Amino acid sequence: MNFAARVYRIAGIIGLIEIVPMYFTESLWGSTYPPPVTHPELYYGFAGVTLAWQIVFLLLSGDPLRYRLLMLPAILEKASYAGAAILLFAGGRLASALLVPVGIDAVLGVLFLIAYLRTGISAPPDIEPGNNLHAAK
Repeated sequence: MNFAARVYRIAGIIGLIEIVPMYFTESLWGSTYPPPVTHPELYYGFAGVTLAWQIVFLLLSGDPLRYRLLMLPAILEKASYAGAAILLFAGGRLASALLVPVGIDAVLGVLFLIAYLRTGISAPPDIEPGNNLHAAK
């Protein structure tokens, strides 16, 4: 299994472990990090969109060369969350306990960028990304 496949499989598994419990812990989240959730549609919307991305990561892990272009929004997903969270923390608006998952996402974002770059380098010159002809060889 190549680097990109491993990175995206690990990211998808970590994400599922982090996100699935959110569907059962809304009240706990509100009591741990007050105030309580006042807009459950945003809470569950975040959980749903994030869960969908974990599925994308697992899909990517199956054939990184074929789905290489999906790596670009995946990098953006990690960078936008980590960047926003760091700015919120710097402004005193994010609990320090949340820096651990933010750090994990930041590291994964860097690994996603490396995977994107390495996948482009490893593509045989006669095979275009998205063309699955290499599987027949």
